[in-house]
Order: sequence, then structure tokens, then C-alpha cells
Amino acid sequence: MSIISVTKSNFNEIKSSDKTVLLDFYADWCGPCRMVAPIVHEIAEENPQYVVGKINVDDEPELAVQFDVMTIPTLVVLKGGEIVNQVSGARPKAQILAMLEG
Repeated sequence: MSIISVTKSNFNEIKSSDKTVLLDFYADWCGPCRMVAPIVHEIAEENPQYVVGKINVDDEPELAVQFDVMTIPTLVVLKGGEIVNQVSGARPKAQILAMLEG
């Protein structure tokens, strides 16, 4: 499955997914975000059981505020529309997958 660009207009649809959702809050100018991006893409391609979305904090500041994002990258896992895991900073693939499975 490909990565979904999440905006205010499609957020509720993504949030209400029956699947576990991984949200990657990022900015184009952020070095650590660029390090995490290929990992997030791999996870999206290899794991169709998850919905993977990216949220550009510069374009969607309201969503960043809603999730109390103070540092990027921030990765958020939603299940049933609720936050079950949230971490800031670059993480290795195994740790992101563990967040999704936990």
C-alpha cells in the first residue's frame, strides 16, 4: 500500500480506519525526517495491513497541534481512532514495526 498524504480534509477518514494507522509528522527541511522517510515508505509497501500517512507540519499546523507535536519527526500509531503510541525523533525500522504491533 502506498503512503497517504494526510490533510485536514481527509484526516477523519484516515483516523476512522479499521486498520492500525501510522502517522509520520515531518517537514521537508528536517534532516532526521529525511532519514525516517525511506523506512516509513518500506513499512507502507511491505505491510498492507497498516494505513501509513505522512503529515507535513508546515502545511498542516492544526494537525500537529492536535497531536502535541513539538519535535519532528514524530510517529503516531492509532488504533480505533485512539493514540496507542507516540514517539519523537528518528527510529529504526524494527522499533517502528514494534510500535505498530504493540
